[in-house]
Amino acid sequence: MTGPLRIGTTIADSTPEFTPRPRPPRGAPNVVVIVLDDLGFGQLGCYGSDIATPTIDGLASDGLRFNRFHVTALCSPTRAALLTGRNHHSVGMGFLTDVPIGFPGYDGRIPPSAATLPRILRDNGYATFAVGKWHLAPRWEQSAAGPFGQWPLGLGFERYYGFLGGDANQWTPELVSDNGFVDPPTTPEAGYHLTEDLVDRARRLILDQQHARPGAPFFLYFAPGAVHAPHQAPREWIDRYRGHFDAGWDAWRDQLFTSQIDRGIVPVDTTLTERPTWVPAWNELSGDQRRLYARQMECFAGYLSHTDDQIARLLDTLRQLGTLDDTIVVLISDNGTSAEGGPIGSHNEHRFTHDRMDDFDDSLGRIDDLGGFRAYNHYAWGWAWAGNTPFRLWKRYTWLGGVRTPLIVSWPSRLSPVAGQVRNQFCHAIDVMPTLLDAIGITPPSVVDGVEQQPIAGSSLIPAFLNPTDPDPRTTQYFEMLGSRAIYHDGWKATTDHVGKQISIERELVTGSHDFEADHWALFDLRSDFAESTDVSAEHPDIAADLQARWWAEAESYQVLPLDDSFIGRATALEPNPNPIRWRTRYLPGGGPIAEDALPGMGGGFVLHLDIEVGPAANGVICALGDWNNGWAVYLKAGVPTATFNLFGDLHRASASDPLTPVTHRITVDYRRHDSGGGPLTLLVDGDEVGSVVLPIDLPFRWQIGGTGLRIGSDHGFPVSDDYAVPATFDGTIHEVTIEIPAFAPRPDPATTVGQALQRE
Repeated sequence: MTGPLRIGTTIADSTPEFTPRPRPPRGAPNVVVIVLDDLGFGQLGCYGSDIATPTIDGLASDGLRFNRFHVTALCSPTRAALLTGRNHHSVGMGFLTDVPIGFPGYDGRIPPSAATLPRILRDNGYATFAVGKWHLAPRWEQSAAGPFGQWPLGLGFERYYGFLGGDANQWTPELVSDNGFVDPPTTPEAGYHLTEDLVDRARRLILDQQHARPGAPFFLYFAPGAVHAPHQAPREWIDRYRGHFDAGWDAWRDQLFTSQIDRGIVPVDTTLTERPTWVPAWNELSGDQRRLYARQMECFAGYLSHTDDQIARLLDTLRQLGTLDDTIVVLISDNGTSAEGGPIGSHNEHRFTHDRMDDFDDSLGRIDDLGGFRAYNHYAWGWAWAGNTPFRLWKRYTWLGGVRTPLIVSWPSRLSPVAGQVRNQFCHAIDVMPTLLDAIGITPPSVVDGVEQQPIAGSSLIPAFLNPTDPDPRTTQYFEMLGSRAIYHDGWKATTDHVGKQISIERELVTGSHDFEADHWALFDLRSDFAESTDVSAEHPDIAADLQARWWAEAESYQVLPLDDSFIGRATALEPNPNPIRWRTRYLPGGGPIAEDALPGMGGGFVLHLDIEVGPAANGVICALGDWNNGWAVYLKAGVPTATFNLFGDLHRASASDPLTPVTHRITVDYRRHDSGGGPLTLLVDGDEVGSVVLPIDLPFRWQIGGTGLRIGSDHGFPVSDDYAVPATFDGTIHEVTIEIPAFAPRPDPATTVGQALQRE
C-alpha cells in the first residue's frame, strides 16, 4: 500500500508515497519520423521515379501518400516547423540557423513558448531519440562550449547521435554523441559511410530501450542528411545506374510525368510546366557535357537507393521486435530539389557557399572521382528541375518546386483499409506534430516550464487518413524564403517572381524580379492547375490583390518582416560572435577539435605561431583544419616544415628546403591579405623566412560547409594534402599554437608615445 505519505517513527507505522512517473496513453504507438533532405517531388519510386526505392515504396503501399504536402523551401525552417507545429518565422527560424540575425523571426532559436514534439512526448512517458542531421542550433552555439539549449538534448530528446550542421562528408563527418564531439567508429578505407553508421546507432538506441523496457513507446527522429550534397555512396550503388540517365533530363522528366499520371500521383489533366530558358535542352549539349551530367545523376540515384536500403535495415529492426505494425512512420523531404550545383554541377560544393563556379574542364577531368572520397559533388541544375516534375523551380523558392514534397504515412495496424491510396488535402509541415499527438491521444500543453505556449498553427490529418474527401486542414498558408513569397487561400495560390541575391549565376540567369516593389504576383487556381503552370492574375485581378493583402497580414502575424533576399548580405545584421575579439589566442594540445566559429576570423590576415620541440626527421601534423576539399595544415615531413592551403581543391604550399634541427623551434605562418583578395603567405622558422607562396584568392569565410574543427597534433578524416596520411600524429612535442590577428593588435597610446619621445630628448 502506498500514499498518502505518512512518516512515523519506524517503517511499520509509515506509508510511502512515490513521485508519479509520466505514462503514455494506453496503446500508444511508436513513432518514427524520417526527414530526407533536398529530395524532389518526383524522385521516389512511389512518386513516379525509376530510381529504385523499394523500402520507401513499401511504406507507401502499406500506408498513404499525400500529393499536396508543403514545406518551407529550406532545411532549418522546415525542421523547426515540423518539430513545433508552428510556422517557421514564429519560432525564430525564418532562415538557416547558421545565420542568426537580430529580428524575432530570424534569431535561429526555437523559443520556450514553442515546446517541441520530443519534449511533449518525453513528458508523456516516451523515450525520445534523434539521429542524424540537426541544423537547429545557432552558428555560435555549435562548439564544444555550447550552450546546449538548442541542441537535441536541450529541446526534448534524451539521446542524440549525428551532425549539427547543414551537411556532412558521408565518409568523414564531424559527429556529436549527446552533447559531445566524437570521431566516427571506423575509417572510409575500412568501409565507413555516414548513413550506415546512423542506422547502426538508431538500431542500438531502439534495441537498448526495448530490451530494458519492453513495449514502452519511443519516438525516433531519423534525419540522415541524404540526399543533400555531397552525393557520395559506395561505388557499387552508383555503378548500378551506369548509362541509366544517358537520354538526359528532358526525356527523363517526360517519362517521370507519364509515370506520375499512371500512378495517380498527379491528376490526368495536369499541365506539365515548360523547361525554363536557363536549363539547356539535352540535345543541345556536347558529348562531354552529357557524359559529365549523366554521371552526376548516377551518383545521386545511387545515393538515394543506398539510403533506401539503409532505411530498410532500420525498419527490419522494428519488424524483428514485432513492433512495426503498431509504429507510425512519417517520411518527408525538407524542401524540393537543390540547384546548388549550378548550371554545370559541382565537383566541390564548398564553392557554392562562396558563390564560385566550377570549371567544366576541371570537373570533366575528375569525373571518375564523383561520388567517392575525392569529391564533394552535386549535380547540374537540369536534374534539379527534372526531379521536381511537374513543378517549376526548386529549393529556396516558394514556387511549388521548392515547397511541395513527398509525405508518406505508414501505420499498418490502422491504415490497412486504405493502404496504397493517395490523399490530396492541402497540408504543411506544421501539421505533422498535431497529427502525431492526435494519433497518440495527447493534448498539447498550454504551459511548459511555467511558460505559456504560443498557439499551434498546424492541424491534425487523422480525419483525412480514412476519409479521402475530408476538408483541407486549413484554408490559408503563407510562404516566404529569401524574399520569395507566396500564399495559398481557398484553392488559389499567388507566387512572386522574386529572385534573391544569394547566388550570382542564378540571379543572372533565372528570370524574375530583383526588386520587392516590382515583383509580379502570379496567380494560380490550384484546384484545376495542379502544377502551378498557368498564371491567371490578369483574368482575376481582384483575387490576386486579395491574396497579396492576405500575405502581408500573415507576414505581420508570424514575424516574417523585415524582408531580406540576401545570404551573405545578412551579415550586416548578423548576431555578434559571443567570443571577444582578440588579437592573440593560444591553444594547447590535448583538447578536441576547435569549431570553426570559435576561431578568430583569419581571412583578413593572420600570423600563426607554432612552438614545438622535435627530434631528428620529425613527422606529423602540428595543426590542421578541413581536408582536401577545402582546408589548411601545417606539418613536418622528414623534418621539413610545410604550410599547405587547399582552396576549393587547389593546393598552395609554402615549404622549407631543409629539415629542422632536433631542438625547440618556433614555426610561423604569416598571411598578409591584399586589398583585392589573396596575398603572400610566408613560412618562417625561428624568425627566418624559409618558404613562401602567393594565395590567388581570398580565404574562405567557412572552410567546411558541414562543420569541422581545428585539430592540434594530428588530423582526422581526409588530409588537406597527400603529403601525409591521416592521422599523421605529430611525433614531437607541441607546446602551444597561437593565432594572432594583426588588425586587432594593441596600438600604442599616442600620449604615452609623445611623453617617451620628450624624455629621450
